[in-house]
Amino acid sequence: MTEPATGDRPAGRVWLITGTSTGLGRAIAETVLARGDRVVATARDVDSVKDLAQRYPRQTVVARLDVTDKASVTEAVEAAIAEFGRIDVLVNNAGHGLIGATEELSDEQTRAVLETNVFGVLTVTRAVLPQMRAQRHGHIVQMSSVGGVVANPGHAIYGTSKFALEGMSEALAGEVAPLGIRVLIVEPGPFRTDFLGRSMVFADPIADYRDTPAGALRARFATQDGTQPNDPRRAAEAIVDAVGNDRAPLRLPLGPEAVERIRAKLQRQLSDLQEWESVSVDTRY
Repeated sequence: MTEPATGDRPAGRVWLITGTSTGLGRAIAETVLARGDRVVATARDVDSVKDLAQRYPRQTVVARLDVTDKASVTEAVEAAIAEFGRIDVLVNNAGHGLIGATEELSDEQTRAVLETNVFGVLTVTRAVLPQMRAQRHGHIVQMSSVGGVVANPGHAIYGTSKFALEGMSEALAGEVAPLGIRVLIVEPGPFRTDFLGRSMVFADPIADYRDTPAGALRARFATQDGTQPNDPRRAAEAIVDAVGNDRAPLRLPLGPEAVERIRAKLQRQLSDLQEWESVSVDTRY
């Protein structure tokens, strides 16, 4: 549903995107704007997104939003509705990673990831849902990861956060579908963003894990920043296309690596289910 143009604002869907300063959030915002839609570009540092408003002044509103600060979330949502009248698409993109074997992680590091990747998403989603319910349409895009399906040794808390996001989003999809609201869970593999740069934290290592899969992942991630094989703009185009497609799936893996790893995980899981079915179902009184 698209409203007619009013005043000096063009018609088009209204997107509120968290974490718009760089990476996939930035690529989605630029793709949306290039296609003529409108964007509420949010970031903790609004200076990092002001260039979008300068390039697309009639289509862009800039707002400070820290997903761990409920007041800033409320203010950004209110600003979006005051300026554009509604929010059609929410993209929960803000997040960060944490590398380290489970034993290596501090309580503070663990809670920081969960506060952003899980509770922050819940805060923003709950803030936007009243408007979407009132207008009886909307689309919520949850930026998960291949790590939300396949848990990597050495990336346990990031995996925890994305597994939680996937479970919440699957339930949410069933809750809001009768109200005209759809959910899309995006599961990217390695894309050339700054996720392995400024968005990644490394826990203090324990020597015993150096030659384990957790240690191997630490070493690999420490050298992959800037060499990831997939293009964020291609991901953004796929996401925007899916939002506009009534037949879009609940889950959208992106990148050959994500598709291959998820397929292998599901095949192993199905094989185990079949092999152990006689044990699994033998539970009746």
